[in-house]
Amino acid sequence: MGSSKKFWMGMMLGALAGGAVSLLEKSTRQAVKEDFSKVSSGVTYVVKNPNEFIEDLRETANKVRATVEQVTEDVAFITEKVEEIKDVPPQVTELVKDTKETLRKIAASGQTQKHIDETE
Repeated sequence: MGSSKKFWMGMMLGALAGGAVSLLEKSTRQAVKEDFSKVSSGVTYVVKNPNEFIEDLRETANKVRATVEQVTEDVAFITEKVEEIKDVPPQVTELVKDTKETLRKIAASGQTQKHIDETE
């Protein structure tokens, strides 16, 4: 158990040392300072205006919920249409078979084009 604790302590010290070394470069220090300033101003705003923050969270959650519901409806609609399309080929096949059989019967009976037109 002590070895694990030493490992994690070494990791933390290594991270701190790496961060300190990277701050030797001026541009990195400035970037970190700007990022820290942005984060601290954001935290300060949330602390001073918790109700606005909570309302923003609620609005975002509602937007996400509405989007999920819309996507769910769209997926259901698409699934329904795909199922309908799956049913079309058997119907078309049956229609073609019926037409083929009717034409075969007409050809077998010896009816002419004129006679076929008259029966319509």
